[in-house]
Amino acid sequence: MNFDNITPNGTVDCYALLKTVEKKISAKGGAYLDLTITDKSGEMNAKLWDYSEAVHGSYEAGNLVKLRGTVSEYKGVNQFRVERIRLCLPEDNIDINDFVPATDFNAEDMWNELYKTAESFNDGELKAIVTYILNNNKEKMLYWPAAFKMHHAVRGGLLCHTLSIVRLAEAVCKVYPFADRELLLAGALLHDIGKIEEFEIGATGLVTGYSAKGNLVGHLVGGAVAVEKAAEALGITSEVVMLLSHMLISHHGNPEFGAAVLPQFLEAELLSQLDLMDATVFEICEATEAVNKGETTGRIFGLDNRKLYNHGRIPDAKYQPKLF
Repeated sequence: MNFDNITPNGTVDCYALLKTVEKKISAKGGAYLDLTITDKSGEMNAKLWDYSEAVHGSYEAGNLVKLRGTVSEYKGVNQFRVERIRLCLPEDNIDINDFVPATDFNAEDMWNELYKTAESFNDGELKAIVTYILNNNKEKMLYWPAAFKMHHAVRGGLLCHTLSIVRLAEAVCKVYPFADRELLLAGALLHDIGKIEEFEIGATGLVTGYSAKGNLVGHLVGGAVAVEKAAEALGITSEVVMLLSHMLISHHGNPEFGAAVLPQFLEAELLSQLDLMDATVFEICEATEAVNKGETTGRIFGLDNRKLYNHGRIPDAKYQPKLF
């Protein structure tokens, strides 16, 4: 199914990937499944009312399913009302790669660019810490998403988001040459490394939920812990460890958004602003890409509940940073 081409209020037969599956109880006391269904074009909420495992079967995140139902608008966004559901069968000849959203860039190329940046550092301690952490996390970084439901929630999203910020940081340092370029780049390279332990990842390479560490610690503090463990293993005890740790725990900018503290030096503030900018650009592009020229999106929760207008001045505009 291509979510971009759905006509509301019509019957739809389709295949989809279950990103999330939750069994809930309605206000009337009946069981229902609250689902997030997805393909490469995007995702949609779906409801299976009057759910009975004996009748409908059992499902979990990562399942490929065949669906029949109708699509209608609910609070400004499309929602799929499931009438029939079953697991995909071998004879359906379904390729999971057609249902998993992924970055358009080659993962090995992105990782190599990040590693090359770290290797170029003149500061031996920053170079040692960053390359140590990158090497220890390469396998997962090659496919890890950057989020559950928000920005860069696709295979390879963590690398794409990180490389975007590294390139932005390089450009910022040309405008502000008084900023510590290598410190800012080191923070950019590692700012979301804690996400590797924050999420539970399914067989599809997409996030299925938060790990216990993700819920109890989070990726900001988790990233700072990774920096301190790397420094300990490398015998590094200088102030640079504290500076990097501060950048990671403060890069969400405001405690309201998860930061442990506000950024307290220039490079920490720059990192926070660049992270917010890249995440916002991704969400705006993703939202406006889903509506036609001259149309307005529904309210976007992650963007202050704003509606966004697609002016269409750039044909087929989508999040496609110039990384290579």
